Amino acid sequence: MTLATQTPVSIPEQDFKTMLSFAKTIDTLQYQPMYWAALQLDLPETIDLQPKQPSILMGYDFHLTADGPKLIEINNNAGGLWEKDDGWIPQMKHEAMPGNLPTRLLSMFPKSWQHIAIMDEDIEQQYMFPEMQAYAKLLQDNGRAVSLVSPEGLTLNDDGLYAGSEKVDMIYNRHTDFYLESQDVQHIRQALMAGQVDLNPYPRSYALVGDKGRMVDWWRKDFLSFLEKKTVQLIHDVVPETHVLADIDLEQAWANRKAWVFKPAARHGGKGVLLGKAMSRKRFAALDTVSTVMQKLVPASQIDIDGKSFKFDVRLYMYGEKLIGMAGRAWNGQITNFREEGSGWTPIVIHE
Repeated sequence: MTLATQTPVSIPEQDFKTMLSFAKTIDTLQYQPMYWAALQLDLPETIDLQPKQPSILMGYDFHLTADGPKLIEINNNAGGLWEKDDGWIPQMKHEAMPGNLPTRLLSMFPKSWQHIAIMDEDIEQQYMFPEMQAYAKLLQDNGRAVSLVSPEGLTLNDDGLYAGSEKVDMIYNRHTDFYLESQDVQHIRQALMAGQVDLNPYPRSYALVGDKGRMVDWWRKDFLSFLEKKTVQLIHDVVPETHVLADIDLEQAWANRKAWVFKPAARHGGKGVLLGKAMSRKRFAALDTVSTVMQKLVPASQIDIDGKSFKFDVRLYMYGEKLIGMAGRAWNGQITNFREEGSGWTPIVIHE
């Protein structure tokens, strides 16, 4: 697969500013004690760890609409900056992104991380494995040792985790068990909690930002009352109205289903998403009300590539408040793996 187009897709400058401002706002939100206190999360102890570094490559996905950009989801370990046939996706020159993309990517990995393990479940079978190989080469060219591993490729010894005979300083986590709860990552969880290895992205950033339940919280009455009104307005302007199904009258939800999309709270990347307008009564009744969120439907933007129409969205890759990169996605049908011919990633530029 190649890029959907080598020609950058142009987006309005005001949309870019709104998306960037929103991403920075959400990043700062997670460090506010009143936010943490309001959540009162009943989650594994892994979320109690607050590393010094921001979470690597938080991905903020937006649809662009006549009413401005609308958040679709936040990804805790976003991929997509590398296109296996085309290399790193070209980035526009902009003051918000000083330097070049490889330099910005390397800036997320402190020099103290000399042996980095890039980890995912069944890593060599992952669709994004070529991208992980690209990160490995980038880091190796910078003088780091890098191991591409599945969880079973790491061994826990008394003094920490090892890949083969070499101790690992840091795990670049592409695994989607964000809280380290499954059996195959318990040795990683043990090393993390003992302070023997750094893990990034880490559980706390998923709990406070990436979990779809946070969008539910942001729409709870008075939940954000500790923020300035203009900040709350920004969040509500960008985040489509979102509720957990258990908090809504089910008959009313069914009656109004065509205006909503239903998502499993714990999944990512568009998996398990159901459009209300296409859902049967039987399927609706089978939804787990506690773990299903319903969000106002925001249709994807549309762009033309070589005379063919595609759905389109924009992803911002953030490291704390720093913008690392941007990419667009063009697709039809299911976005997962861009199955339709002609779909794929796109470069982005902005216009006034």
